[in-house]
Amino acid sequence: MNRGAVLVVEDDQPLKAALAATLGGAGLAVLEASDGEEALGKLESAQVDLVISDVQMTPMDGFELLRALGLRYPNLPVLLMTAYGSIDKAVEAMKYGAADYLVKPFEAAELQARVSRFLRPTVPSKDFIAADPVSRELFATAERVAATSATVLLGGESGSGKEVIARFIHNASPRAKGPLVALNCAAIPENMLEALLFGHEKGAFTGATGRSDGKFVQADGGTLLLDEISEMDLTLQAKLLRVLQEREVEPIGGRAPRSIDVRVVATTNRDLAQEVAEGRFREDLFYRLNVFPLRVPPLRERPLDVLPLAQHFVTRHHPIDPPAFSAHAQAEMFAHRWPGNVRELENAVERALVLLNGPTIETQHLRLEPVEYQQTDVGDVPAIAIDELNHELVGELKAQETRLIIEALEFSGGRRGAAAERLGISPRTLRYKLARMRAAGVAVPCR
Repeated sequence: MNRGAVLVVEDDQPLKAALAATLGGAGLAVLEASDGEEALGKLESAQVDLVISDVQMTPMDGFELLRALGLRYPNLPVLLMTAYGSIDKAVEAMKYGAADYLVKPFEAAELQARVSRFLRPTVPSKDFIAADPVSRELFATAERVAATSATVLLGGESGSGKEVIARFIHNASPRAKGPLVALNCAAIPENMLEALLFGHEKGAFTGATGRSDGKFVQADGGTLLLDEISEMDLTLQAKLLRVLQEREVEPIGGRAPRSIDVRVVATTNRDLAQEVAEGRFREDLFYRLNVFPLRVPPLRERPLDVLPLAQHFVTRHHPIDPPAFSAHAQAEMFAHRWPGNVRELENAVERALVLLNGPTIETQHLRLEPVEYQQTDVGDVPAIAIDELNHELVGELKAQETRLIIEALEFSGGRRGAAAERLGISPRTLRYKLARMRAAGVAVPCR
């Protein structure tokens, strides 16, 4: 996001004037409003890059304004100010969609530093594919939370791309120049995880032949990614909670704690609330990590990402003259449910490139495994029911294909050549499909 305009919403006129002067002195264009209703009116005729709003206002307070902005301008970051600062209020503001939270009184330098987080260019991620509207919404939310210092809890199925989102959050954050340190809690033996996290002194335990900094110290000034946090032992969870609360870490065998400045991003493929209810995860740690929860949807819920991701993987593994996917291969990929998510898709692409013997990837190269959704004795199902299921699947596939073609045409401004290229099919194939769509009464947006 480039430096631009800021809307200041504050009912205290002297404070509003001081804020405007501070931001104007930093080279920003400043608009002013005295309450939420006036702010919404200003936004109908002006475009801004950031809203800074007080919480205690009438008739529309900051939380009401925040909700209204979330509905009308979902990608517009909002920085809330209040004299009644507390963790509960901060968490409430973040849940309502605030990008950050500032407690009065504050220095001008602190205000400028906070604002600069949102008016700095976003660092793109070449591995973050967001073609589907579901992914675009996730991308926009991740971009907003990246500008803050909030702890993030990423939930989602294995292989859905949680680590990619975590890396994007780090790279798009003010900590991007600091280290990103990752630790897979499920891959480390329990007796080693504590030493890896917090570090140890020489002789602290058998085999500790030297001093070692832990992951928290290594991530100082940056981001610590705790992958699959739900696999951590309850005893270690208590020690982790203390570190997060105190913002200091004491190595095993150490005598003095060390202060740290680390942002934590945790991931899990389990329902942590359910884990808490069943006594396998500490409730206090859950709430400490769950400041800003983000769900990474499985690939089957964002089907428009399938082909762009597949093409991305093809280019990564076959950068010189990458092969294309045939129409049949694309149809099979769209119809597949991808239980292994993005990881399964990448494996399928790698497999196809190994088996490829021409310029085009066909269905036989993908070798997608059939997915068993339910254990059913086919012999007990009437043939007519099986035919109905097949017709239903074909109908769903055709509807999906129609939607993809229309979206490609709309994105390309009705230009069939550009739409065909975006879809990965030939113009001739697209003309044939468009003729079939028109014959079925589908309105086609073409020039």
